[in-house]
Amino acid sequence: MRAQPPPPPRWADAGLVSGEAVELDVRAARLGSRVLALLIDAVIQLVLALVLGVVLGMVALALLGDFLDAALAGALQIVLLVLVLIGYPVVMERFAGGRTVGKLAVGLRVVRADGGPVGVGQSLTRALVGVAVEWPGLVLPLLSWAASVTVMLTDPRGRRLGDLVAGTLVVHTRGAALWRPLPPAAPPLLAWAATLDLTRLDDGLALAVRQYLDRLPQLAEPERLRLGRGLWTEVAAVTSPPPPWAAPDWAYLSAVLAERGRRAAHRLGRSRAVAATLWPELVPVPAVVPGAAGPDPAGPGAGRLRPAAPQVAPDPVRR
Repeated sequence: MRAQPPPPPRWADAGLVSGEAVELDVRAARLGSRVLALLIDAVIQLVLALVLGVVLGMVALALLGDFLDAALAGALQIVLLVLVLIGYPVVMERFAGGRTVGKLAVGLRVVRADGGPVGVGQSLTRALVGVAVEWPGLVLPLLSWAASVTVMLTDPRGRRLGDLVAGTLVVHTRGAALWRPLPPAAPPLLAWAATLDLTRLDDGLALAVRQYLDRLPQLAEPERLRLGRGLWTEVAAVTSPPPPWAAPDWAYLSAVLAERGRRAAHRLGRSRAVAATLWPELVPVPAVVPGAAGPDPAGPGAGRLRPAAPQVAPDPVRR
């Protein structure tokens, strides 16, 4: 599907180009999202370290017994750190398509610098560099942390030291949607829209219409006409009466969606009014602006919630 005009800048800031020389609309992951994914992975690694530590300790006591000394215990601790800090990201990125648990939660993925899938060697390189100079940073932790953050902030694609060494890139797997205001409904269609029966117009079809109208300025012919005609055919089948005069399909869709939103806002306002009548203590009193006309700010109920209704004690049971 062709689109015009091109998307806003910094949407496709990952700089990935397909084999057909088409720039992919992929966003590079920046410091905030990557730190969030790192925090989630740190919690997972901590739990994993505790579980593996208990398991390794029990296995060592059962198999080695009296041969377990301080040197062997230190070696087991090193094995545990390697499994948690290096094995966890390498195994996850290998079998989860370049994603760890934290990246899955945030919507990130590790790819090669050319956009291809990341390999085991590259994942291992990223993990080794990360453990050594980034997180937890075994070599000069504070200095290496500052250097890593500086590199990520200054790199055009938000790469860290491990990405630069391994030739990888972390990108978003979820697109950034930009919602635009709907096209205004044509005034001659407002009276018709107010008489529509919208009970059979479900949320899924309404969302499809909303997305079509949101992307309307970007769509080019003949796709714009074909999509609009198909959506209006579906909407016309579940609404009545038919429109009174000929208009573009997007005009009908805008009028239907605007009327649906107006009715939803009316229902919401009515339910809030009922709630305010039944439970006035849940409705905050508007704060009084200094110098504005109105009740005394020092009066009862100013700037706070209304008091609840007093509790009336039940009459004693007569014997």
